[in-house]
Amino acid sequence: MPTRDVVVIAASAGGLDALQKTLGGLPATYPGVVFVVSHIPPSASSALASILDRATVLPVAVPTDGEAMVGGSVYVCRPDHHLLLGDGVVLVRRGPKENGHRPAADPLFRSAARYYGRRAVGVILSGTLSDGTAGLQAIRQQGGTAVVQDPEDAAYDGMPRSALEEVGADFVVPADEIGALLHHLAHQSLDEVPAAVDDTVAREVALNESDDRVIADDDHPGHPSSWPCPDCNGVLWEVNDGPVLRFRCRVGHAWIAANLFDEQAVAVEGALWVALRALEDRAALCHRTAERAARNHNRYTAARLEDEGRELDGSVEILRRMVQPDAEALDQALHD
Repeated sequence: MPTRDVVVIAASAGGLDALQKTLGGLPATYPGVVFVVSHIPPSASSALASILDRATVLPVAVPTDGEAMVGGSVYVCRPDHHLLLGDGVVLVRRGPKENGHRPAADPLFRSAARYYGRRAVGVILSGTLSDGTAGLQAIRQQGGTAVVQDPEDAAYDGMPRSALEEVGADFVVPADEIGALLHHLAHQSLDEVPAAVDDTVAREVALNESDDRVIADDDHPGHPSSWPCPDCNGVLWEVNDGPVLRFRCRVGHAWIAANLFDEQAVAVEGALWVALRALEDRAALCHRTAERAARNHNRYTAARLEDEGRELDGSVEILRRMVQPDAEALDQALHD
């Protein structure tokens, strides 16, 4: 009989300690297979596998693409690659980024939902923002189990709280209790009847697997939105398949709404800095030209340029307060 023996774990900021506690709670007799994704910079030489290897009695490895899954093992993501599950195999692919990350949690979770349905267990640990929320929704949608670290126990509660607010969970526990829970779930028998695979989940997994036929297909899930993709400037399609509002572009970049909002804020700030620099340059040139006109006794030109320079100085001051709030205003905002 099948059991809940395929575990996918997501962790980000502050998640290393939670990962060590979770994996440290798994006994040598644990029969399941565990997959771990953490946000790793593309150019990093990750020591995550060696660190986790010291925390657990189970073997820990960084898999290669197409490697067969082995029970009682832990597989860890590699930099700049998504870690995905196939039918009995591990996939390591450089598919499109999700929520600005590669590796990301959502592709891993979604692939577990796609191929393992009720056998899949999704675990969200400490981290910021919302990666893993949409993937956990897919797991629950396919009959799998959702486990979320208690936000009060997490070093950073953004990812756990996002998952709980948007999707909910079957279990909310401290990190040092998750290993024992996973061992218990791996011994719960399930009915043989598999759940039908949701079409949206199947199509998005194919995108992460870099299936060119899906990328070329114009029959996108959802409908076109008004916003461009921050990664490629393509049109974002709004995907409506549950409580989580999210978006995906034609080539596969995906965003949950909360992360898209934060990414837009970064873009707006960048645009404001460019505008500030342009205004400061224009104001400085205006004052310089006014001084030269005054030295040449061109009083009308000098006066006109000085007036324009003062107007530009005012605009610069307003824009600078937007991008660099003073300490008093910032302190007030933090305490409101």
